[in-house]
Amino acid sequence: MKTQPFIKRLTVTLLAALAVAAQAAETAPDWWKVEWTGRTKFTLDPAAEGAEIKGQPGENVLLVRLHPGNLPFEMVQPDGSDLRFVAADGKVLPFHLEKFDPLMAEGFAWVKVPAAGEGGPAEFFLYYGNAAPAGEGGPDPAKTYPDNAVIVYHLNERGTPPQDLTPNTNHAGSAGNISEGTIVADGLRLVGREPVSIPGAAGNAWSAGGELTLVFWIKPISTANEAILFARPGAGNFRLGLAAGGAPFLEVEGQPRAIATETVADATWRQIAVTASGGKMSLYLDGKEVGAVNAPLPSGDGTMFIGGPDPAASSEGRFLGEFDEFQIYKAALPAADLRLLAVNQSGTEAAGKVLAFAEMEGGGAAGGGHGGALEHVMLFGDIAKNMMFDGWIAVAVCVIMMILGWSVAVAKFVRLRALMKGDDEFLRQWGEVSGDLAVLDADDPDSLTNLRMEAMQAKGATKQQARIRGMLNSPCYHLYHLGIKEIRHRISDPERHSGLSVRSIQAIRASLDAGMVRERQSLNKGLVILTTSIAGGPYVGLLGTVVGVMITFAIIAKSGEVDVNSIAPGIASALLATTVGLFVAIPALFMYSVLSSRIKDVIASMQVFIDEFVTKIAEAYPPPGEGLPPRFMPPDNDPAVANLN
Repeated sequence: MKTQPFIKRLTVTLLAALAVAAQAAETAPDWWKVEWTGRTKFTLDPAAEGAEIKGQPGENVLLVRLHPGNLPFEMVQPDGSDLRFVAADGKVLPFHLEKFDPLMAEGFAWVKVPAAGEGGPAEFFLYYGNAAPAGEGGPDPAKTYPDNAVIVYHLNERGTPPQDLTPNTNHAGSAGNISEGTIVADGLRLVGREPVSIPGAAGNAWSAGGELTLVFWIKPISTANEAILFARPGAGNFRLGLAAGGAPFLEVEGQPRAIATETVADATWRQIAVTASGGKMSLYLDGKEVGAVNAPLPSGDGTMFIGGPDPAASSEGRFLGEFDEFQIYKAALPAADLRLLAVNQSGTEAAGKVLAFAEMEGGGAAGGGHGGALEHVMLFGDIAKNMMFDGWIAVAVCVIMMILGWSVAVAKFVRLRALMKGDDEFLRQWGEVSGDLAVLDADDPDSLTNLRMEAMQAKGATKQQARIRGMLNSPCYHLYHLGIKEIRHRISDPERHSGLSVRSIQAIRASLDAGMVRERQSLNKGLVILTTSIAGGPYVGLLGTVVGVMITFAIIAKSGEVDVNSIAPGIASALLATTVGLFVAIPALFMYSVLSSRIKDVIASMQVFIDEFVTKIAEAYPPPGEGLPPRFMPPDNDPAVANLN
């Protein structure tokens, strides 16, 4: 039938179209939203080498450390508001930022990451680079943690009690000292004073035989004496601490103390955790079980203490060291989850393998990135945000010197260019003078130059006339005009004075030398501003830097907090004052060198002209009896006039 070839061709066409569509679908970018111009892929692999995670962890809130390797900070909004975490299936992941510092190019994000499936690692993306972020997915601590989270403290508050990040608002009742640069951003420093108290409430009460997970990080200063890390006296006198020597222990009233076989070393970060489920409470160190109390969780809703026992009962056993990331859950987290949290938050090499990141995508190609030069300029802006008032005073003085110095330099360049062109034109015409030396003097009402000046005042002045106008402003012409005046002063009547004596010529040279000194002063006028910028700019900037460093160290000494994060911003902003001072001095030095070289050239031309002028007047005006009488005005057929063009 005739319809069979048509159906065959139609079938082949449809199959080809479907193949093309399938190929296009496979190669199409799986971008979340086009408004976000860059992204970085993260891969969660609990089975990574060195992690030692036994079992399959579930959904957890993991720490994502942000640095230039996985995030181009120059593309991100200063407050990190355009960051979004999205799963491989397009689901937006809840997260919040504990710290985001574009100046230091570091950040700490807590992300609710889905569990890795049995088929392989879990993947998710960090999106960034949106100039006007809006809609879902913004930072929100309340949505980050699961419903079974009772208390979550980052312990990074300064001067205020630790704040609970869960919707339960189980805030602490007393404050401690902040410690900058702990295992995760900032933490809590305990120096043997009263422990941090957490008021008891219905929302954080323990039920007898219920489930519980208590997890936090510690770094002891000394493990020589026994120290209490956490205590809840109203719940069976529940106590978690370090025995003398650094071995973690767990004890409840009526039960033998469970002591770990492994110890915690001084000045070392370790994760301590306790889980309770059924009739057993387990003690963990870095996610590995190291002891247990075969008893159910005791009930209680009284006050809890971090870093020591109840101060009303005893002042012994207070912990000396640092705390970070304190969390309580009303569920017993599996050992695999605890180990994953310990590895992920440790910042070790294993942490980078468990949560790995790929090369950054988009950014520059999508139009949201910046070049390297612009990135450095933006970094200077971030540094300037931390500059103190004294630094701004130094910068303001340097800016004033820069404006004045550069204005003088530009004006000098323009003037010297015009003067040197005028000199060239005058010296060209001076070289053609043979008879009357005064033929180029504009003050002579009968001179050809004066007539040309009158012509230049009319409309439509030619380029040649403009050059002659510039010639009359040249330093060499000024000396020439001065010399002609001196000659006229001495030979006012050619009938009576037929020449110049040697003494008169020496007097004319002295007048020309004096005129050259005045011209030199005029040329050098204002250069002292440039020399002041060269010499004073670095010193003013250095003064701002020294004062800024002094204030920074004074603040550190007063607060007692010494770490890179507290020192670096102040030092960087203080050094910015010296940078500005050098930025004023270095260009001024180059401009001064060029200007000085050109001024020396103009002065050298004047010196040569004086020698030539004196020589010519000696020849043109010899003493009586040694030559012909001089002529001020040549006849109409004089070749000197004919050569002026």
